[in-house]
Amino acid sequence: MAKYIFVTGGVTSSLGKGIIAASLAKLLQARGLRVTIQKFDPYINVDPGTLNPYEHGECYVTEDGAETDLDLGHYERFLNMPTSQANNVTTGRIYQTVINKEREGAYLGKTVQVIPHITDEIKRRILLLGNEGKFDLVITELGGTVGDIESLPYIEAVRQLQWELGSENCLVIHLTLIPYLKAAKELKTKPTQHSVRLLSENGVHPDVIVCRTEEPMYNDLKKKIALFCNVTVDSVIEANDVATIYEVPLEMLRERLDQICLQKLRIPITLEPELTKWRAFLDKLKYPKSKVVIGLIGKYVELQDAYKSILESFIHAGAVNECQVIIQNVHSEYINAENVAEKLEGLDGLLVAPGFGHRGIEGKIEAIRHARESGLPFFGICLGMQCAVVEYARNVLGWTDAHSTEMTANTSHPVIDLMEEQKKITTKGGTMRLGAWPCELKPGTLAQKIYGCPRISERHRHRYEFNDAYLEKFEAGGMVASGRNPDSGLVEIMELPGHPFFIGSQFHPELKSTVENPHPLFVHFIKAAGNFAAGRKEKAATKTAGAISQTEKQD
Repeated sequence: MAKYIFVTGGVTSSLGKGIIAASLAKLLQARGLRVTIQKFDPYINVDPGTLNPYEHGECYVTEDGAETDLDLGHYERFLNMPTSQANNVTTGRIYQTVINKEREGAYLGKTVQVIPHITDEIKRRILLLGNEGKFDLVITELGGTVGDIESLPYIEAVRQLQWELGSENCLVIHLTLIPYLKAAKELKTKPTQHSVRLLSENGVHPDVIVCRTEEPMYNDLKKKIALFCNVTVDSVIEANDVATIYEVPLEMLRERLDQICLQKLRIPITLEPELTKWRAFLDKLKYPKSKVVIGLIGKYVELQDAYKSILESFIHAGAVNECQVIIQNVHSEYINAENVAEKLEGLDGLLVAPGFGHRGIEGKIEAIRHARESGLPFFGICLGMQCAVVEYARNVLGWTDAHSTEMTANTSHPVIDLMEEQKKITTKGGTMRLGAWPCELKPGTLAQKIYGCPRISERHRHRYEFNDAYLEKFEAGGMVASGRNPDSGLVEIMELPGHPFFIGSQFHPELKSTVENPHPLFVHFIKAAGNFAAGRKEKAATKTAGAISQTEKQD
């Protein structure tokens, strides 16, 4: 029988419940246990697929095509294993299921209520992964904070499960904030006391309290929290701020969070955690031998969570190359032909990010033109690939009005067009081309050399595609389709031979990059950027040496 750990949050949002859950899961996995994590979000959207990135950050897509919360990306990156539709549930999905059952007559004669019908459906979803027999432990992160109206049904479901499963099979971790008042030079525990009391008033008592803090906690402070919150002192865990999220598992190991949870759940501790690869990754991350500056060209750069998986993929790829990757955000809306060289000056590589809509498109196209003409390593993802196609059509093939029909419906050269199966779709939620699809790589191309195999599988999230009617003219003009879907023929990768690195992918490679398996496209892109940086330094050194030599001759 699987055992269950619930992670709740209090005081404020964005404390890092997902990172704590993923870190604990990593430690338990490193001890040989089979672990998975799931996220329950209290918002009424069925999934985050229709949310603006400014609202909720990026939409993470799983192998089976579920549009999910970005925390699932953390789960996959830490555990190095895929999640699925079952790992992310929203209030919208819960209510949709219950209402559909009511319409089908499943509750005939009954008044459908939050208790028991909504809470029963929440419990069913919580236990779903545990009932499969694949896992020893299921960690469930509850979104929002204690006290939110929309979170109450989830807290009630946990209360019921604590009673139904028993204390040896169910454990609650409460993540809270210990603010530091600079004027008083003191850490304050009162917000934590109120948060735990509010949770207890709803019938759920935490077994472990994890305290986010900017300053180290002293023992008396832990004793005070333990006394007022009715937990043992060793169950008060310090979660101090660290330089990178990938240090958190080691911090939680130092605080014995995994051991405490195993002891409370009566699980024998037989193995020490095997974290050799994790520590090696951190060493490379902390002590790089070189650095590159990558320009992230996007339209949501004000919110870093909008490109969370891309940023984490750069961290993974940087560690492999023992290189510090410095990201320079460039808002595509403010790039034009006159200032593009100035905006991109000093970059060693250029990544044009995914997105939707016409805002900032021309800036992305100008940035790609600059990268193509200057030999600057370029990597385009989804819309980034499509913009590369439009740029090449306009400036190399001579079709000056070439565009995507998403932006200009009446263009005479629709090099990017709506997928045929999308033309009859009217609803927006969950209807894009989603999830993992196969791709065959063209022998001898850069993409094939990077992957080192003839066939790959990558995750998608798009409605528009390369217009196959133009492929022959593109390849005759020098741009190659190096990856295509074996069934539909859909172009997955476009590249430019002869360029140091010029690749655009219709899929989202960032969704499959993990600490233990960095994505090869990102790894080779950073390597190309490093070569570009080294070449630029060499040219600068040669120029300086030449200037000195000329001065000496004059003297």
